Amino acid sequence: MRKLINVFVVAAGLLFTANMANAQQKIGHVNSEDVFANLPESKTAQTTLENLSKSKQAEIDVMMKEYQTKVTTAQAKAKTRSEANKETIDKELQTAETELMDLEKRINDARTKAQQDLGTKQGELFQPIQAKVATAISAISKEKGLAYVFDIANGQGGNNLVFWEGGDDITAAVKTKLGISATAAKAPAPKK
Repeated sequence: MRKLINVFVVAAGLLFTANMANAQQKIGHVNSEDVFANLPESKTAQTTLENLSKSKQAEIDVMMKEYQTKVTTAQAKAKTRSEANKETIDKELQTAETELMDLEKRINDARTKAQQDLGTKQGELFQPIQAKVATAISAISKEKGLAYVFDIANGQGGNNLVFWEGGDDITAAVKTKLGISATAAKAPAPKK
């Protein structure tokens, strides 16, 4: 009877150990900032966004300069106001005030439109790049048999990972899958 209990305990232990071994899943991590920083399409998209931003800002700067010129002109005209030309100057200042209010509205509208245009363009440019990177991460994860992959990039808002021990860093494999050279500059590693 004692032997039977011992055999049962050993068999249960082996079964428990086998289940624990099957339950262990491989975990990996990737630094998406490093991948994006070295992806040529990302650099091109960033340059395109910067150029669009500069163009929109130049348009707004022209309107701001016009606004400043009108303000200066109105201030100079107000200084020439006297009893003799009071009625004429007041009408001119009222017209200038209306023009300034209209110009101020156009400047604010241009700023809003510029922000919308930049947001739209950013989505157009980066969505395909993000999809490409996600596909590469998924492919590498499947090749390596990983159950979970954490993004360890520094700037990620929702990153709750503050420590990791081991795991497979698949950043280099993802970069290779995307055709980024292995010698490309590496983003700084997050602190453990």
